[in-house]
Amino acid sequence: MTTPLADQAPDLRGSPPYGWAAAVSVAILALYVVTLGPTTAFWDTPEYIAAAKVLGIPHPPGNPLFVVLAHVFGLLPLAASYAERINLFAAVTSSLAAGLWFLVAERWLRSIVPWRGARLAASFAGILVGATAWTVWNQSTVNEKVYTVSLLSIALVMWLAVHWADDRSGSHRDRWLVMIGYVITLSSTNHMMGVLVAPAVALYVLWTDWREAFRPWVLLLGWTTLVAVTGVWTGAVSGDTVGIAAVVVSLGLLVWAVSKDPRSWMPWLVVLAVVVGVSLNYIFLPLRAGQFPAINEGEPTTWNALLDVLNRAQYGKPSVMLRQADLVGQFANYWQYWTWQFARDWPALSRLATAVFTLLGVGGLLALIKRDRRAGFAALVLFGTLSVLLVFYLNFKYGFSMFPDRPSLPREVRERDYFFVASFAFFGTLLALGFGAVIRWLAEAIGDGLGKTAAQAWPLATPVLLLAFIPLAGNRLTASRAHETTPRDFAVDLLESVEPYGILITAGDNDTFPLWFAQEVLGVRRDVTLANLSLMNTEWHLKQISRRQTPPFDSASAAGIWQEMADQIGPPPPRPALDLPEDEIDSLPEVMRAPDGTNGLRFGDITLRFASDILMRADLATIFLIRDNLSTRPIFFAWSAAGYPDETLGLTPYLVTHGLVRKLNPTPIVGDSTVVMSPGLGWVDVERSRKLLFETYHWESAARDRPRGWVDQPSRSILSLYSVVYGGLADTFAMLGDSTASARADSIGSAVQRGLAPRR
Repeated sequence: MTTPLADQAPDLRGSPPYGWAAAVSVAILALYVVTLGPTTAFWDTPEYIAAAKVLGIPHPPGNPLFVVLAHVFGLLPLAASYAERINLFAAVTSSLAAGLWFLVAERWLRSIVPWRGARLAASFAGILVGATAWTVWNQSTVNEKVYTVSLLSIALVMWLAVHWADDRSGSHRDRWLVMIGYVITLSSTNHMMGVLVAPAVALYVLWTDWREAFRPWVLLLGWTTLVAVTGVWTGAVSGDTVGIAAVVVSLGLLVWAVSKDPRSWMPWLVVLAVVVGVSLNYIFLPLRAGQFPAINEGEPTTWNALLDVLNRAQYGKPSVMLRQADLVGQFANYWQYWTWQFARDWPALSRLATAVFTLLGVGGLLALIKRDRRAGFAALVLFGTLSVLLVFYLNFKYGFSMFPDRPSLPREVRERDYFFVASFAFFGTLLALGFGAVIRWLAEAIGDGLGKTAAQAWPLATPVLLLAFIPLAGNRLTASRAHETTPRDFAVDLLESVEPYGILITAGDNDTFPLWFAQEVLGVRRDVTLANLSLMNTEWHLKQISRRQTPPFDSASAAGIWQEMADQIGPPPPRPALDLPEDEIDSLPEVMRAPDGTNGLRFGDITLRFASDILMRADLATIFLIRDNLSTRPIFFAWSAAGYPDETLGLTPYLVTHGLVRKLNPTPIVGDSTVVMSPGLGWVDVERSRKLLFETYHWESAARDRPRGWVDQPSRSILSLYSVVYGGLADTFAMLGDSTASARADSIGSAVQRGLAPRR
């Protein structure tokens, strides 16, 4: 007599399909490689690539695990350019995570689908959707952040928990728990996202054997892992009561665990695993910071500075109890990102695709809860942690593109969908369960209709898996990073706009991080000293400017405009651009009142007139840069700094446009045959700008046609600089009677402008 499907026990004896998982990883990796970014991108990508190259410290929390892994990976001769190798690192880590999710999905499907072939097919289908979800795919083809490493660690820990639960009780199985604690702790030195898997693992362990969780060494493992990843123990150094209590409890648990079984090495292995796992934060960061690498954000050379970096003090985020937007708006923002995942290139079908896959994933979760409550509730907890709990904890302002009819809302400076990349990827596992449940239901229905058994009929149900290819087709245009070189080209163009040994003052991340990449990875115009207005409000950035020794100008690799005058260029200036001792930098106030008087502040023939009664530290630093270099170095403001030098310092009469930058003249500008007043750009050096625009800049990449336009709207302001400058120079050339140059500049500016708008 045949046992009904509903009564069949899941097959737990079969070996995990490691070969199929490897094949899935290779297939996903092949897709990512085909769509891989050839160079850097905007936002944090250039900073992290440069940090990997120089073994530096990116912005808080410093991400030492990423830096070390990416640095080693970047040494492998896997691609022609360094940036491509680091982008490949993102692709490899994400595709490995897909293989691990495949293993988890196949194991959980054993309680739903008794046929191995159907399980493998459904697992692949779900994982394919997760891997081609828009944010996952987009983040896997360029190393924008550290999150693909966290994605890998989450998938690895979840698979280790599943594998542990299927193992026989004993010392062999115990080691899996220690490995889980180690990976979670180690992952926290990459980013705290990796820790979010812990609640699901705890539930899985307790549900499997609650007595296991109360063994002394297991309690020691759980507690010390918690203490390590939260960093609460650091309070003991400064005498904080909570920190001292955490350390005392840890020592007490260790003594108890050892006393319970003095011959066991497990308590000591636990301590070793946790201490080694978290050590990168407290050993690598201060040691490397003390060597002053080129990328050294936060400069954590002291204990307090290290804690500021690890605790992200630089960002000053409020408590989660002080909401930066209402909860409804924050969850609406998550839902907005959710609707991007399944067919972003097809606006007309995007809602339908979202509805289909959402229902399919929810159905898969419910099917798992029905047949394997342990796995089902663990899956529910993991997805809830990666979405609902994360939305609450992150406490974002309103999304960049949310509620466009309400412009006064406080908004994030960019889209934050990448924070939820793990929830979108893990949802592929739930979709695998959903596909499996649908195949089973269809097989039973088809079998009844044709007079066959469900085991014979299930292949006829597999066409439903074709749905898994919708995200592959519906995201392929905008998730791909292939052929996009604009961020690299912009960085090179901006640096080559500056005269040898110049100082370039920029505004924020998107006009500074690409320059770090160009200088440290590509070796472009390292003679230029960069000063970021946002970062000059920190002491560490000012100290790095004051510490930096200017490298010699390399005329051989510079743009032709500078090679022509190579014989006129002397040695580097002997003194740093910011000639202030470190103790004076430490004493600079964060805010001060502007000097009194209507005559302003005078340096040589320049008079600074302040628009506000209040000066920030960055304003003071800019004033010192002008004071110390006016007669020794050329000073430039990037056009990305917009009206800062005009509105804050009153420097309009002294600024002359050179393409994408404006040079500070030591005397008021007087027009002549080469320097004219432009209606949109102020004073313009026409001949210098002409050479930059038509002989130096990579305008082709900025103006190229993109199938869906410029997708990342928050960064369009950087790309629009080309439109502003070329359009402004078109008017200037027309004013001077040069219709040929005017038409050419206008054509380029118009092409850039057309490409900025997203296409429906």
